[in-house]
Amino acid sequence: MKRWFVLLLLAVLVWPVYADEADEEAEDTVGDVLTVLTYDSFVLDDDVRALFEEQTGITLRIVRLSDAGAMVNQAILTRDNPLGDVLYGVDNTFLSRALNADLFAPYEAAGLDAIPEEFRLDDGEFRVTPVTFGDVCLNYDVAYFEENELPVPETLADLTDEAYRGLLVALNPATSSPGLAFLMATIAEFGEDDDYTYLDFWADLAANDALIVPGWSAAYFGEFTATSDEGEYPLVVSYASSPPAEVLFNDLEIEDAPTASIIADGMCFRQVEFAAILANSPRYEAASAFIDFLIDLPFQGSLPFSNFVFPVNIEAELPELFTEMVTLPENPATLPFDEIDANRERWIQEWTETVLR
Repeated sequence: MKRWFVLLLLAVLVWPVYADEADEEAEDTVGDVLTVLTYDSFVLDDDVRALFEEQTGITLRIVRLSDAGAMVNQAILTRDNPLGDVLYGVDNTFLSRALNADLFAPYEAAGLDAIPEEFRLDDGEFRVTPVTFGDVCLNYDVAYFEENELPVPETLADLTDEAYRGLLVALNPATSSPGLAFLMATIAEFGEDDDYTYLDFWADLAANDALIVPGWSAAYFGEFTATSDEGEYPLVVSYASSPPAEVLFNDLEIEDAPTASIIADGMCFRQVEFAAILANSPRYEAASAFIDFLIDLPFQGSLPFSNFVFPVNIEAELPELFTEMVTLPENPATLPFDEIDANRERWIQEWTETVLR
């Protein structure tokens, strides 16, 4: 039996900050350099990056600040002296935290007409621009479940069954946007007022030896049996769009993904990602050009195979492999934005007291 344990959250201010080689070279470039703050798993396609830099004369420097939740926290703490000019990747679960901190400068991006209203959550103030959407779901190691003749969980409640003891790695909602999205899915499913609440569910999940880690990368590439030789957990909080990545980037030529997503009703949460100009950036015009570029077709069309998320621009085409291997849930869990805004910090605190203490 695996013991329940928690990887401790590192202090936000000492969280790793890193840039790739191209971004380090940008520091020495003569001309306009735009620094984009984002999360650690963000990928910018080389051809798309080159197109932007050629069209605008602006050199991009990408700085990654761990998972999205920690990224937002650090951006808030450094608001008066920002680490960059644009923040990429704040999502609908953390959005109000950033808006309430007056973190962004308003900008109405060109091309917004191609983005459905359902993704525009800022009530016409244009402080953030929607860029991607996807569904946070449970992913599972197909081979593990087949070899152990174990049925795939069909409901969230199934995860507390003895059959799934010690099989799930989940994410800390205080530091991880997909972790917070998964917490929202459990709140939407179990609520706070019935005889069995979301906190009862998490207490049972903890008692069933689930593992909690700070962020998605640590879970997916460090603890998940399908993607890590050292992994011990065949269930992981990830995305409905994760499986095609296992085909595209597999060292072996395979046709079927070794992982799959559980998209049963209520087991996924719809996540929308935004980009915004940091309020105290001195490069407003360059940042505006980048925001425009993010919702234009070259960048939007690159998203499925660079970051494995869906573009918000309805005119962007999806690759065949992506559409063949990704099935969106018919009934993802949702919560009203104002309800998330009013309760998020309390929910995270209650979760922390229930699961980590």
